Amino acid sequence: MTQHAVRVRGLRKRYGDVTAVDGLDLDIEQGEVFGILGPNGAGKSTTVEILQGHRTRDGGEVSVLGEDPGSGSRDWQARVGIVWQDESAPAELTVAETVRHFARYYPRPRDPEETIALVGLQEKADSRTKALSGGQRRRLDVALGVIGAPELLLLDEPTTGFDPVARRQFWELIRRLAEEGTTIVLTTHYLDEAEALADRLAVIASGRVVAQGAPGTLGGRAQARATVRWTEPDGTPRTEDTDTPTRTVAELARRIDGEIPELRVTRPTLEDMYLRLIGEAQEDAR
Repeated sequence: MTQHAVRVRGLRKRYGDVTAVDGLDLDIEQGEVFGILGPNGAGKSTTVEILQGHRTRDGGEVSVLGEDPGSGSRDWQARVGIVWQDESAPAELTVAETVRHFARYYPRPRDPEETIALVGLQEKADSRTKALSGGQRRRLDVALGVIGAPELLLLDEPTTGFDPVARRQFWELIRRLAEEGTTIVLTTHYLDEAEALADRLAVIASGRVVAQGAPGTLGGRAQARATVRWTEPDGTPRTEDTDTPTRTVAELARRIDGEIPELRVTRPTLEDMYLRLIGEAQEDAR
């Protein structure tokens, strides 16, 4: 067993005159859910493709489950699953036929029926793929991604286009896979999704990692000043930014008789930190 599921140093990739990945570093521990955030064109999908061995790199060192994905063996390929943004299941086959067919590609696959149940499609096992809803087809894509019993699962924008209910159902599926010990790397534009699922996050801008950490601490979020909002007894709204919100609330409680009207204490959200990090990176690039 390797210490890291993924270890990347100085990764670089260019497409003609465009630099997609520019000296990117990553460390992803075994068994964690790791989220990758960034604007369009930041290099997220290219990075995932390189990790999977689907795309060559121009420079840097990459180790995925102890091997270089650029020369990974067939056994290594079976240990890495991926769910692309585009659907991969044949439209005319049933769910059961599709999963059983893909299982034959792997030396030690999961049981197809158990896999169908894992993704919540047991009632649709005899339905053709083309008859499934968008969320159900995405679940089938995940089934195909995990049928080989991968140690590492790469998810590239897996819930794009989902309605809120389908997204929450998909989150529960990802949590179940993580509980089984699968290392999961997730790229997403949805910050609530990243905060709900990821143990740690990396923010990528212009092909570089500009911040890494747990969702609650990313970019210094945990140490950021809090904002206390309340309304005075005479109806005047007040706002105070402070490093000691508990003390501020205690002082208000002593001064105001009874409940403090419309009291709210907030710290910067993940979205606040993300936008600040991306803005700073873009400013530095200029």
